[in-house]
Amino acid sequence: MGEGSRPELRLFGTCPQSKDLGAPEYRDRVAAVARWSEKAGFAGILVYADNGLVDPWLVAQVIVESTTKLSPLVAVQPIYMHPYSAAKMVASIGHLYGRRLSLNIVAGGFKNDLITLNDETPHDERYDRAVEYTLIVKSLLETPDPVSFAGKYYEVTNLRMTPPLPRALVPEILISGSSAAGLEAARALGATPVKYPKAPGEEEAPEPGRAGIRVGIIARDDAQEAWEIAEERFPEDRKGQITHALAMRISDSQWHKELSELGARTAESQSPYWLRPFENYKTFCPYLVGSYDRVAEEVARYLDLGFTTFILDIPPNEAELDHTALVFERARRRAQSVAGRVT
Repeated sequence: MGEGSRPELRLFGTCPQSKDLGAPEYRDRVAAVARWSEKAGFAGILVYADNGLVDPWLVAQVIVESTTKLSPLVAVQPIYMHPYSAAKMVASIGHLYGRRLSLNIVAGGFKNDLITLNDETPHDERYDRAVEYTLIVKSLLETPDPVSFAGKYYEVTNLRMTPPLPRALVPEILISGSSAAGLEAARALGATPVKYPKAPGEEEAPEPGRAGIRVGIIARDDAQEAWEIAEERFPEDRKGQITHALAMRISDSQWHKELSELGARTAESQSPYWLRPFENYKTFCPYLVGSYDRVAEEVARYLDLGFTTFILDIPPNEAELDHTALVFERARRRAQSVAGRVT
């Protein structure tokens, strides 16, 4: 793909989780992180959804009310609501605020969450269900005409979205692309596949088009300082390691298993690619840690492969986003320099 046709680099932040903060301070923290993310030039901010968190649509409304253009990337789990209800939420926020949402379609989730909801659908079939679900959502939001659909999991007849969503506010769709089933779903939906990446030297180029990765970044001028901050933020945690091991045994997630295997190979190297936060059950993505230049070099390698959408971890403070911005500015310049030499 030539430089002129390469998709634009986009950054998404991640919203704090309600389980990590007390009720009185959570709303204010969401609003603050949203404002930091918008100020940093991010395209949007991911809002998680699972059985232990507050409703992501209500969190998205807080984000919209606290910013001027940041797009909430709402995690949408099909077992939580009918596709009409999800589409109605998007259309309603568009009607009330004139703001565009993005949707992160979640085919799986925590195993125990699914069990408590009596959902025993096998892994690959959950992606089939997610495709049907999202096709209905897309149809309702993209056309003023009545929608009829008959599939294995959902059926609607002459269903229309009122009020209609302006075309400029039709949401972008993202979905996990860590498995073959996820990639096939992304193709069927024209969605952006997002994965938890391997180390840059082990990662393979994605299919042509927009593709994304989920990664955390801790970078400073001096690599030692960055690692000291990383060690302080994510210390060894035996309880977290036990929880991680238990989650590994019951999970059918391909990315979960792949990252666990990678941890053993990268722990002994000098690579910026760091999996302790994941292995201690503190977050669900790998981290890149080191000097600005070293981490930018690794990010540029992902860019060279064709990944242009990055979903970053929850920021501990506003200053951390400034450090991250430096990394991406240097990575962008490196990637452009490489592309210039190739062309």
